[in-house]
Amino acid sequence: MGFPVTLLDLAGAVALLLWGVRMVQTGVQRAFGARLRALLGGALRVPFAALLAGVAVTAVLQSSTATGLMVTGFAAGGLVDLVPALAVMLGANIGTTLLVQVFSVDLSIAAPALVLIGVLAFRRGAVTRSRDLGRVAIGLGLMLLALRQLLDLVTPYEDAPSLRLLLGAIATDPLLDVLVAAGLTWAAHSSVAMVLLIVSLAARGTVPPHAAFALVLGANLGTALNPLLEGTPGGDPAARRVAAGNLGTRLFGVVLGLAVLSWLGPWLVTVEPVPARAVADLHTGFNLLLALLFFPVLGPYARLLRRLFPARLAPADPARPLYLDTAAQETPVVALAAASREVLRLADVLEAMMLAARDALLGEDRKRIAEVRRVDDVLDRLNAAIKRYLSGLDAAALSEGDQHRIVALLAFSTHLENAGDVVERDLLDHAARRLKRGQVPDGAVAAELGDVIARLIANLRTAAAVFISEDARAARMLAAEKERFRALEAAAMEAHFAAVRAGDPAAGETSAWRLDVLGDLKRINDHLVAAAAYPVLESQGALLPTRLRDAS
Repeated sequence: MGFPVTLLDLAGAVALLLWGVRMVQTGVQRAFGARLRALLGGALRVPFAALLAGVAVTAVLQSSTATGLMVTGFAAGGLVDLVPALAVMLGANIGTTLLVQVFSVDLSIAAPALVLIGVLAFRRGAVTRSRDLGRVAIGLGLMLLALRQLLDLVTPYEDAPSLRLLLGAIATDPLLDVLVAAGLTWAAHSSVAMVLLIVSLAARGTVPPHAAFALVLGANLGTALNPLLEGTPGGDPAARRVAAGNLGTRLFGVVLGLAVLSWLGPWLVTVEPVPARAVADLHTGFNLLLALLFFPVLGPYARLLRRLFPARLAPADPARPLYLDTAAQETPVVALAAASREVLRLADVLEAMMLAARDALLGEDRKRIAEVRRVDDVLDRLNAAIKRYLSGLDAAALSEGDQHRIVALLAFSTHLENAGDVVERDLLDHAARRLKRGQVPDGAVAAELGDVIARLIANLRTAAAVFISEDARAARMLAAEKERFRALEAAAMEAHFAAVRAGDPAAGETSAWRLDVLGDLKRINDHLVAAAAYPVLESQGALLPTRLRDAS
């Protein structure tokens, strides 16, 4: 078999290794993603507990990037201080080394059994979690098979001149090793896969220990680049503190490692003569040492990061998403939390529209009409950004619960956008018509409409609360508002026809205007109920499919 063909086989084995890691991560995220996020959030009050939580969560997820995205979301929202967030990342870096320790021992004999168990669980599992755990078992089996194939492919070519020449050029320069491994790890988005690849090459002597150690340093550096480089462009610099802090600790460790590698490498080979174990031990020791060095100084380090990455006082563009981090799209539990936070901004924008529309309806300020139209543009652009973000989520990593949450997010944002359209198109037309004719609503009408709009704003806030809490009692309270608005519209209709029958043109025109406004306010309330109350009530079987009486 020619050397180019072998390179293709090597690339396929590496791809299989990456796919196995991905299957493990997506299976765990589907099965336990929400619980892991809750565990992490509950441990963020104490730095040492946060560090241990970072170890535990990342040991299960096998992705320090996913853990980092979770804690970055907490920190960006002000739910956790920067010090515990940095402690989590120190623990996460340790957690990623545990699987490497396990796989540094030859466990390839277990690969067929893991794949078989995984396939049986995936195909026969009636429970979603059983299928997810089956995916994890398949991923572990594929990883073992890929590592076995890598060893088998490399063995015949250990003494090939072309391969020796290529690896010899790398092995002579530790700095080049670091840069190559960092670039490959950044491209692969998996330090676990890259370190396991280095372990495999070192196990067969294809890469000398000194070069393997430098490659491990580079892999640790490369995995810290992803969250920083792939975050939301133009976002708040404060949101990058955790990722920058993690990169800073890794960079310090790499510089220190290169400085002592000339004597550390020979000593480690003496202590651990098995190359695969020596590489895994260096990987674990590197992250343990960084945790020991940086944990006591996290306070000053956090203050330095706050100065380097100051919070932006006010966003330049109100329609720019604040929480839709593109780097989180491969981690649904994080991405959906980010999208939920962004959707709540729509409620704030709609409330601002309604307040401005109230002033335009009941006051004399024409500028408020133009303001409402500008804010409606913000609402439309934010809604479009949310839809694009959700459509870009990794479908393979979505659980059934994730898919239901996406539907709820889209329904909520769409109904709020439709409510904003009613404000912008219809309520503003009523305001413009009144101002054009120089009409001023009398005190009773103005007071009534002001009270109705205040009630509508309260319902909007309730809808946002129901959307987050999914509380059935609050959903019933919100749904009951439909009857109240229906009664208001019916009373306004009776008053209008009474004015028409009385033959008073001015009173009839005023009552018609009042009826139109109340009808539009009722439509807005209908959107709020449909956005938040109905999905909750439907999920609990508390919503009738139709209001029609059975004809039989």
